[in-house]
Amino acid sequence: MSMSGVKNQPVAITGIGIVTALGVGKEDNWAKLTAGQSGIRRITRFPTTDLKTQIAAAIVWPGGEAFYGPDYCEAFADSAIREALAQSGIGAKGRFPGPLFLALPPLEMEWPQRQRLAAAANANDAVGYDDLLRAAASGQFRELDRWCQHGAVALKLQAAFGTRGSPISLNTACASGATALQLGVEAIRRGETEAALCVGTDSPVSPESLIRFSLLSALSTENDPPEQASKPFSKDRDGFVMGEGAAALVLESLASARARGARILGVISGIGESVDPFHRTRASPDGKPVAACIQNAIADAGLAPREIDYVNAHGTSTPENDKTEYLALSTVMGEHVKRVAVSSNKSMIGHTLSAAGAIEAVFTLLTLLHQRLPPTINYREPDPDIPLDVVPNIARDAQVRRALSNSFGFGGQNVSLVLETYG
Repeated sequence: MSMSGVKNQPVAITGIGIVTALGVGKEDNWAKLTAGQSGIRRITRFPTTDLKTQIAAAIVWPGGEAFYGPDYCEAFADSAIREALAQSGIGAKGRFPGPLFLALPPLEMEWPQRQRLAAAANANDAVGYDDLLRAAASGQFRELDRWCQHGAVALKLQAAFGTRGSPISLNTACASGATALQLGVEAIRRGETEAALCVGTDSPVSPESLIRFSLLSALSTENDPPEQASKPFSKDRDGFVMGEGAAALVLESLASARARGARILGVISGIGESVDPFHRTRASPDGKPVAACIQNAIADAGLAPREIDYVNAHGTSTPENDKTEYLALSTVMGEHVKRVAVSSNKSMIGHTLSAAGAIEAVFTLLTLLHQRLPPTINYREPDPDIPLDVVPNIARDAQVRRALSNSFGFGGQNVSLVLETYG
């Protein structure tokens, strides 16, 4: 990766697909996002009576009553990929001419599956570890075991779409979707492939996930009204809201896209990453690792910070994260940070975790295509410590040629992308 400001070869985007709590498909999502609509609702998938947080940007999916996490991850990704491939027109049906890079969460059994296993072990008495081992060895749970393999979803998607080579399943926490795009860009730049299918998907709305994030004091507890709970950069923000969804992007070398006469929607011109070892869930208070990530992406694109027109912020609505992101942006951009628009999609779709980097890259590209800035909704009480133009509450038209999309993950994994218009 270039650190000298010498521009690396941009990589073309020729197809996009998306699923969020706002809807299925880019048209529906973009219309609702720019209208300032929220996909955050009360959770109906499971009882929440005794939980502090009772809201999420969950997706109601056909047949989802029998689903659990991996099923949703596959279904969301499958829908997004189909839309992206239809727009791109690349390859032949079931034969994508490149690898699959799939960002998804760690796959594990949820409570209903554990209860089934326990019941099979010993329905009447206290269940011990040896009982669970015997139940697991009974052969009744082979499909469940396969679903808990981290590569299971990727293998099913590879079979459906015929991607080349071994599919790559990855997780870098909340930066995962952006990491999938980073790997695709780097593979194309190295000449290993002319095309890559990059996907982020996640379905975290389950009792266990809700409890885990609640124990970290990371979630908003403002349950009423749900639509107003996520308020990035506002002084009264109190935590993020979990969201679900997926996004798929077809990446190609410029030469390949031009040769087949594809419509180039835009390009990824810069990628940057950094690792923050400060804490497993908290960013360094000085913002330096995040600032380095942003600076790396801008330098990789061969740009100066003042040339960035818009920032699709990580903007989680947690007190610490939003302040750290502002500190990092102001460190890199100096006075320009007062002039650049910075908005957060999470105010409407929640935090889609492993999928967020890919979903927000799609929204960033749509911003470039439509020359319209999506708003940060629920911005009623500005934080004097974060003096940003957050495109408050109402979308607006603007001239946008170059945009930065930020993704910062638990565990200190940070990835930023620079996207630009083409032609």
